[in-house]
Amino acid sequence: MSNAENGQRTLLGFDFGTKSIGIAVGQEITGTARPLVAFKANDGIPDWDLIEQQIKEWQPDLVIVGKPLNMDGTEQDITKRAIKFANRLTGRFNVKTEMHDERLTTKDAKARLFEEGGFKALQKGAIDSASAMVILEGWMESQYGAEL
Repeated sequence: MSNAENGQRTLLGFDFGTKSIGIAVGQEITGTARPLVAFKANDGIPDWDLIEQQIKEWQPDLVIVGKPLNMDGTEQDITKRAIKFANRLTGRFNVKTEMHDERLTTKDAKARLFEEGGFKALQKGAIDSASAMVILEGWMESQYGAEL
């Protein structure tokens, strides 16, 4: 039986932004995720070599990319760019990708970081990778609900 059939997949989560892209890793079997790193982006264009290193290291069974939406659920200008980013991950690295609503993930990530380390913990890279973690946790919760 494959990892996917067992609910034991390794997941990578991405918080796409035009200036920074946060990455987190998660495990379905434990229902947990943790922040990894954030990379600078140049108008939404990442250093694909750095992303490739993370994909090679973690060998994810599934990649979850945050889908930026307005609070009313409508798309923003950046939504199409995040979808394009997810499609490029699939094309470049042959990984399966899914999008997940990322509304309020940055707010949640900031609150968690502040709780753990005060204002000193609120650095841009830490916020972006923590947001990616919140995206992964939200995706797992939407898949498995109260099981986690």
